[in-house]
Parts: sequence; C-alpha cells; structure tokens
Amino acid sequence: MTISQQKVVTIHYKVVDVASDEVIDSSEDGDPMTYLHGARNIIPGLEQALEGKVVGDEFEVTVEPGDAYGEYSEDRIQVVPKEAFQEMETIEPGMMVTAQTDQGQINLVVTEVDEATVTVDANHPLAGKSLKFSVKIEAVRDASEEELEHGHVHGPGGHDH
Repeated sequence: MTISQQKVVTIHYKVVDVASDEVIDSSEDGDPMTYLHGARNIIPGLEQALEGKVVGDEFEVTVEPGDAYGEYSEDRIQVVPKEAFQEMETIEPGMMVTAQTDQGQINLVVTEVDEATVTVDANHPLAGKSLKFSVKIEAVRDASEEELEHGHVHGPGGHDH
C-alpha cells in the first residue's frame, strides 16, 4: 500500500539539526511513530517526502524551516510585566509556560527574568532550523472512519478515547 491522504502510516525516524549535527529526536530505541497522513499531524516537509512511499522504503530528507517549524521571528519575543506570572511560585529562564491569547493557547519559553519584567519567546524551539530526517516506513493502512472524523490515529501508536 502506498502512502497517500487518509492512510495511517507507521515510521521509525531520526531527526538531526543540520547546523549542529545534533540528534534532536529518534524512535530507534523505542516505538515507531504512527500518524494520519494528510491531517497535519506532522511537519509539512516530512509529510510531502513520505507521499508515495511504501512499506520498507528508507530515505533521508532535509526539511527547511519554512516546511518545518517556521522561520525564527524576533517579533515573537515579548517583554511582559512580572505581575502576569504572580500565580506561579517561581519563574526562571528555560521554563515553559502556556499563555491564553485571542488565537487560543500558545507555548512560551522564558528567556530572561529581572525585577520587573519577564521576557518570553513564542517561537517553536526548532524554528529557524533545517532538519535532516532519516526514515524507514514500517506500516501503511487505511484509516478507520473514526480516525478520519477525529483527524488522528487511534489504538497502537495513537490514542484511545
């Protein structure tokens, strides 16, 4: 079966930051990843590279920031009053926090804290990075009606409701 829209795909993968040659993530010593193809469950550049592949195929692909986690944007860094974090016991650089916005929840990384302000970065941690994926296709199957309706995989490799 060929990977195409509305197929459930299982892959083993390794992803490396091209600039530093650092391994960012890998399924090699664990369970493979399973996702619903065409449902925006993985980054666009990897999904495009998987299109048309079959079980047993192995390949490498470099995905540029625009087809991964986006370009890094200085506009996504914001300095906010420390009072905005008053419900938190401690606030320090490196912490991940969630903020409610008009567009829904966003994840932020605290980058700096001083007496009156906290600097937060809304860029994805991998924004601006070119990523090299090494992939092996383990399985491809038709998605169930429920998976199509929910937009994600259920059962092994997915989740149960």
